[in-house]
Amino acid sequence: MAELNSSPQNGGGKHKCKKMNARVDLTAMVDLAFLLITFFIMTTTLAKSKAMDLAMPVGEQSEPVGASRTLTVCLGKNNKAMYFLGELKNPIIAPSITDFKADGIRKALIDVNKKVRDKTGKSMIVLVKPGDKSQYSNLVSTLDELAITGIQQYAIVDIKPEDVDALKQKGI
Repeated sequence: MAELNSSPQNGGGKHKCKKMNARVDLTAMVDLAFLLITFFIMTTTLAKSKAMDLAMPVGEQSEPVGASRTLTVCLGKNNKAMYFLGELKNPIIAPSITDFKADGIRKALIDVNKKVRDKTGKSMIVLVKPGDKSQYSNLVSTLDELAITGIQQYAIVDIKPEDVDALKQKGI
């Protein structure tokens, strides 16, 4: 079988090479890529946020809470906290320093809660007051310890100047 070349030849007898367009059809590869992306999106578990439920009261409480049931935890610097039962001016349990280990704040919460329950017959209320130099992780640790010890009534409130002065006196 012969091939007919209709293009004119050059004077030197050389044939002009005809360039072929190299075209690759990528449709199948794109289809495969989208199938793989879809597969991995459907089969992977998306990261679920780890958050603690925090229910804050709406409005003011109708009945006042006695100081004999109120434990105040002031968070200071260097991973330390100060706690006292009652009012700072006239505390039922004097201000004490503790840390965030299991034998620190957890033991204090359990002991004071037992003392309050034995004395008043009601549950203890904890006021958590983070200081300016406290770390956010300390607040989270305190909320975790409240959940572990089963204390249901607590509030995060602003720290007062007299609490800041007490923290400074204690060195935290």
